[in-house]
Amino acid sequence: MKSLTYGQKLVNTNFNPAELESVGICKKYISAVIDQLNDLREKTESPETKRSCSIAITELQGAQMWAVNALTSQLSTNS
Repeated sequence: MKSLTYGQKLVNTNFNPAELESVGICKKYISAVIDQLNDLREKTESPETKRSCSIAITELQGAQMWAVNALTSQLSTNS
C-alpha cells in the first residue's frame, strides 16, 4: 500500500464511507494544494512565507471539511 502524502493525511482521503465521487475529488484537489504549500514551507527560509503557508494549510483543512459537509448533506435531504 502506498503511503499517504502530508496533504492526504490531513484531509483523510481514505475516509469516504458513502464512497461519493464528489468527496473523493474534493479531497484529492485540496490535498494536492496542501502538499504544494507544505513543500514551499519546507524549502523557504522566509518566516513570513512559512507562516502564510501554515495559515493557508489550516484554512484549507477547514474549507475541505465544510465542502465535504455540503457534499454529503445532500444524502440526508435526498432520503
